[in-house]
Amino acid sequence: MMILCVHAGLPHSHHFHYKNVAVIPFLDLKAAYHTLATELDEAVLRASRSGWYIGGSEVETFETAFAHYTQAPYCVGVGNGLDALTLALRALEVGPGDEVIVPSHTFIATWLAVSAVGATPVPVEPASGQYVITAADIAPHITHRTKVIMPVHLYGMPADMPAICALAKQYDLSVVEDAAQAHGAAIHGQRIGSHGDVVAWSFYPGKNLGALGDGGAVTTHNPALAKRIRQLGNYGSAVKYYNDELGVNSRLDPIQAAVLAVKLKYLDAWNSRRQTIAARYQTALADLPFTLPATPAGATPVWHLYVVATPQRDALQQHLTQSGVQTLIHYPVPPHKQLAYQHLPVAQTSYPLAEQYAQQILSLPIGPQLSDDDVEVTISAVRAFFA
Repeated sequence: MMILCVHAGLPHSHHFHYKNVAVIPFLDLKAAYHTLATELDEAVLRASRSGWYIGGSEVETFETAFAHYTQAPYCVGVGNGLDALTLALRALEVGPGDEVIVPSHTFIATWLAVSAVGATPVPVEPASGQYVITAADIAPHITHRTKVIMPVHLYGMPADMPAICALAKQYDLSVVEDAAQAHGAAIHGQRIGSHGDVVAWSFYPGKNLGALGDGGAVTTHNPALAKRIRQLGNYGSAVKYYNDELGVNSRLDPIQAAVLAVKLKYLDAWNSRRQTIAARYQTALADLPFTLPATPAGATPVWHLYVVATPQRDALQQHLTQSGVQTLIHYPVPPHKQLAYQHLPVAQTSYPLAEQYAQQILSLPIGPQLSDDDVEVTISAVRAFFA
């Protein structure tokens, strides 16, 4: 049952039923809404009544707040996370003939942004047992064509940005961080958001900081890049009806910005709840014959996803479904195996770790609205499979 649950109620309330089994949802977006319903409704109504439906004070307020939260001087709202990545690459003048280093194991948006500007994605495998790439993983893949390193803070686990940025500086490369799953994560005490040249964010509803629809942003310490990205996302125009370059239409919606500004106030508390659940899983499942996620030294993850790995993945997922525990697979097909990339040489190359992860990874429920009882039921169901 591969769905994102948006049906069930708050913790300790009634779960929805599937084949007469009460289901613990993978992620309960409806419960998340109800937790903040009064504030969210007020924000949406305020934005709706303002008469200002593109840009305006709601967007400016959120951009300012999110820049401060991520410890970056500048934030530019855009239409979605993929646009954030693509506009960042365009602003850095990445194009045909250029190579961009990407992880072999990631959501395909990371690769699609590179392809969208005509550049070539160069996949790098993480160290075995890790889900983020390191400077040591990246270094052997740098060539004279490399222009950008694009690390992904996958599953809410921050990559070691000081080391990656030092490597980039050594080779005069730019760094674009894919932080779509890492709102609030930190590395060596510094929040993700201002290490690289540009940090790209998604506010897809299922993210740690999710809107009520699509949304995205970039954060940066570079005022020229911030200005260029804002212009590119506004039809290439800085002054209305005067278009300096071939831009696109990608702007953060004021209603979504109003929603995000409310949710941002609760992000740390919700991340803390995710961390509590992850810690419980780590302790309660440590003795089982499968691989739990490892946290590198200095990393403060925000557990967008909690992934376990086992060759018995499909059987485990089926068992959990029958036990009323909803799970998802992130991701069942690696980017280099997607039909979208079958025309490129990369499709004929083997990336054993990415392929192994696609066969073995399973994401357990870890949403901040998950009750303690739900966590214990999930743990018991997993343990029962291996008993």
